[in-house]
Amino acid sequence: MKKKLMIGTGMCGLMLFSHALLAQRQLPDKPANERAAAQTQRMTTSLQLDSVQAGKVARINLTYAQRMEPVMRGNGSRISKLKAIRTMQKEKEAELKQVLTREQFEQFKQQQQAVKDEIKERRKS
Repeated sequence: MKKKLMIGTGMCGLMLFSHALLAQRQLPDKPANERAAAQTQRMTTSLQLDSVQAGKVARINLTYAQRMEPVMRGNGSRISKLKAIRTMQKEKEAELKQVLTREQFEQFKQQQQAVKDEIKERRKS
């Protein structure tokens, strides 16, 4: 009886763990245009972008999603990938700063920080 219970518990744990791994892999597996479109939609809603801003932000998001694709899928070290991504993020932020109002850009930066904080919290647990 105990053996069956332990096997059942182990199987449930394995299924939950594998589901978590699949969920983590789904974002990078999406094509760049889908990731960019989703990000643009979130930004349009949360930052209340007008149609002109939304179009410019969509172009910026697509450009950088396409540029990040080979880095994310590449065989480089984790550190080299992170450095490349950070560099691109800074370039992207500079372009977004030209499109967004000061208030929108500040809100964007706050949202980014909230996401970073959430990721740090998840890593702790």
